[in-house]
Amino acid sequence: MTQILSVVSECAPLIKTGGLADVAGALPGALAAHGDHMRVLLPGYRAIMGKLGKTTVVDTYRDLFGGRATLRAATAHGLDLLIVDAPHLYDRDGGIYCDAGGQDWPDNPERFAALCYVAALIAKDGAGGWTPDVVHGHDWQAGLTPEYLHGQDVQTPFVFTIHNIAFHGNTGADRLNALRLDPDRFTTDHFEFWGHISALKAAIAAADRITTVSQTYARELLTPEFGIGMDGILRARSSDLTGIVNGIDTGVWDPETDPNIAPYKAPAGKAANKRALQKTFGLVKSDGPLCVLVSRLTEQKGIDLLLHALPTLLDNGGQLALLGSGDPALEVALLEAADHHPNLAVKIGYDEPLSHQMIAGGDAILVPSRFEPCGLTQLYGLRYGTLPLVALTGGLADTIINASPAALSAGVATGIQFHPINAQALSDAFATLCTLYADQPTWKKMQRNAMKQAVGWDTSAAAYHAIYADLTA
Repeated sequence: MTQILSVVSECAPLIKTGGLADVAGALPGALAAHGDHMRVLLPGYRAIMGKLGKTTVVDTYRDLFGGRATLRAATAHGLDLLIVDAPHLYDRDGGIYCDAGGQDWPDNPERFAALCYVAALIAKDGAGGWTPDVVHGHDWQAGLTPEYLHGQDVQTPFVFTIHNIAFHGNTGADRLNALRLDPDRFTTDHFEFWGHISALKAAIAAADRITTVSQTYARELLTPEFGIGMDGILRARSSDLTGIVNGIDTGVWDPETDPNIAPYKAPAGKAANKRALQKTFGLVKSDGPLCVLVSRLTEQKGIDLLLHALPTLLDNGGQLALLGSGDPALEVALLEAADHHPNLAVKIGYDEPLSHQMIAGGDAILVPSRFEPCGLTQLYGLRYGTLPLVALTGGLADTIINASPAALSAGVATGIQFHPINAQALSDAFATLCTLYADQPTWKKMQRNAMKQAVGWDTSAAAYHAIYADLTA
């Protein structure tokens, strides 16, 4: 049995802002099926501490980047947890990354350096008698871990997963001492990035293995367009880079048992959920497809493209129910568009039960992202027979079988992909969507295909297991 310490900034269902949390929460259970044991190291945010119940103190730190801290062990929601209880860093109003005004916490470098520093101490000294064989860090928030492992002269292998390379965790070189980093390693070979400390680059440079969340995204990261300044070092490390598509928790996302919806086993069972969803969003019955979109509202997610392409969907009898928040200008534009069209309904915010209801009740789910490392939304859509309409990028390219003439003739299509990623191509995809929906025998076949797709963690967990086994052989 390999013992793995997962170092991550969020983990569902305890704390979540996006898909990273879903992955962190699902991976331990998936690995257990392969005989591996994963413990999750998390910051002790106020929102987490109230959900833990009984905890056991396994270590204390007199000065963890500005204050006293305690390492606590707990079990919650089937997860074995280690919590860095450092009130001076994590016990505050606002979000886990940003304050109530949406601005990054100014001490984020210290907040997540503390998480990494504790990870290295656990690798060195253990936690309550438990010591990891492998440390697995996720995104920049865990990026300084290998620097602290090096500083403690710890040889524990480090695996690093890039969920979204757009976020680097950069800060000024004047923080070298404050972050307890070795100034001799502030070089282009380690964590120096254009004169700044880069937590992301630190992990890419020093990890024993690098993974990312789809095969296509792994290839995309090696290009200037998608590598966002890290393509050079990733090309140098390409032999250690692997793409592993995320899975979803098929227990939580199961149309037969989902407590948030009218359960169903086959596409015909979606009708009751569609009627309920139309009622929730104030939409009337329509002859066209009901599309749903659950997303952050940003240009990365293609929301500006959606605004330009929407007339094609709506003019062909289609509808859109949208749930999300993000760029204030995009929020306003969507709300204004909804005021002018009865077949468009927008709710600003996030609501987990409602997201389940939308995916169960929609005919199609939209993911028009300019880039999407893996994406989980389209996997939820497949599971629920809600056909994904997606951009041809990243994990969206790897998980959907496009409704091309060949795929339709062979009876294997599971959704619609569009490329190039622009408003005209999305508009054309909407036209294709409406044509396919009008051909109900073909549409039902695609839905059945979608619901048969393997979207769980079995294959992906086996790939991670193989990496851990190789590093500890």
